[in-house]
Amino acid sequence: MKLSIIILAAGLGKRMHSDIPKVLHHIADKPLIRHVLDTALALQPDSIHIVYGHGGTQVRETLADSDVFWVEQAQQLGTGHAVAQAMPEIADDAMVLVLYGDVPLITVQTLQTLSSQADHQSLGVLTVELDHPQGYGRIIRNTQGQVESIVEEKEANASQKQIQEINTGILIAPAAHLRRWLASLNNNNAQGEYYLTDIIAKAVQENLPIHTTKPFDLHEVLGINDSVQLSTLERYYQHQQVNQLMLAGVSVRDPARLDIRGTVQTGRDVSIDINVILEGDIKIGNRVKIGPHTVIRNATIADEVEILSHCVIENVVIGAQCRIGPFARLRPDTVLAEQVHIGNFVELKKSTVAQGSKINHLSYVGDSEVGSKVNIGAGTITCNYDGANKY
Repeated sequence: MKLSIIILAAGLGKRMHSDIPKVLHHIADKPLIRHVLDTALALQPDSIHIVYGHGGTQVRETLADSDVFWVEQAQQLGTGHAVAQAMPEIADDAMVLVLYGDVPLITVQTLQTLSSQADHQSLGVLTVELDHPQGYGRIIRNTQGQVESIVEEKEANASQKQIQEINTGILIAPAAHLRRWLASLNNNNAQGEYYLTDIIAKAVQENLPIHTTKPFDLHEVLGINDSVQLSTLERYYQHQQVNQLMLAGVSVRDPARLDIRGTVQTGRDVSIDINVILEGDIKIGNRVKIGPHTVIRNATIADEVEILSHCVIENVVIGAQCRIGPFARLRPDTVLAEQVHIGNFVELKKSTVAQGSKINHLSYVGDSEVGSKVNIGAGTITCNYDGANKY
């Protein structure tokens, strides 16, 4: 069965009070829409269509390396109108999954479950029950428990507003039917918009079943409209990432004070102290100790390395049994062999240091090759720049 995914990313995001398009704000140093796109790609769809509007140039530049169809929604006339803009590039025999660029934590597992509920003669809708459903469209069911329609908050009567099951906005529908229903939408409603949710009543009128699925976790379907919500989902995301590390055997001094902003592979008996930031692609060997207040970005760290407090390590390779810090900076393209000591207030850039060498105090070593068992004394500076040329 063909699958086409539409990601809606045209919203203005007024409540962010920012010049940055809402979908380009970050969780774990990755744009919201990139989280959604990565999840979409994991489903291996036949095509992905991103509907953009406000800040479209920035959005396209951010995802310039992505193999997607770009669809402009010049006027923001509602979710139904947005989806309709993408339909000309989608074949009738496809299933269409609708996602949102500001709902970043939706998981592959939930979407696979949702997709399995629908076929060319039925729809799947992702719903959730909330204690305080204000602001969301309500799921209206008949006495047999079957979905009859979705009523937006502004259209709901007092009785309907008491319903706690709400529409997340994420759904999957057969393209041929969806195309026809979208063409028949009107904007005779309180918002003056074309609601995607109105297709549900049209499907019911044609006796097509509406299957509902719930996410594995509520946070998967939470959208972001302001900086408070962004921060809330950042914390949840970090909690999940750190839990995975701890379940893999990593000892974390305080889970609330470790941030993971990339992918981390670890060996056994790794310990991480407080206020550590791990960014990019990081590989950590066995029995590694990482001290407090340290930033590590795109690094490979071998077994039995000790990194003391207040170090900044970026794009480096560290051999086994090295000792780094405190207050050391290892800059890109630095390679340390085994048993190297880099001490306090030492900076290395684009240098290789062979086995057993020590640079223990107050040194700068740049664009250099240091042999084995070398001891570089305090205050040593490699003067490799004369103001015009590097050597």
